[in-house]
Amino acid sequence: VQLQASGGGLVQAGDSLRLSCVASGRTFSPYARAWFRQAPGKEREFVAGIRWSSGLSYYADSVKGRFTISRDNDKNTVWLQMNSLKPEDTAVYYCAAGAPSTTAQAMLLRSYAYWGQGTLVTVSS
Repeated sequence: VQLQASGGGLVQAGDSLRLSCVASGRTFSPYARAWFRQAPGKEREFVAGIRWSSGLSYYADSVKGRFTISRDNDKNTVWLQMNSLKPEDTAVYYCAAGAPSTTAQAMLLRSYAYWGQGTLVTVSS
């Protein structure tokens, strides 16, 4: 299983970006997908997740109303649309795939066995 993330870049506060994560390898139908991020000097944190079969999505409070996660089953791709970006959104963003049993577990790093390489998002003020 390989996850390839892309779409990061340097933007100004208030701008938008869309991150992509393409999966290859075994089928992802039983899995959940998620985005995490890690800012310099901070721990990796949950951003958004989506259940692959149902499309149910969930978000960290810090991004609710600004970020949207979506997926394309046929393309094995998940996107993170990020609007109204803030300087505090600056981080390396990682996509992940796993099999969490509950929404609460889906927000935990340990629920995900597969990780992409990360894509850097920098938001200037």
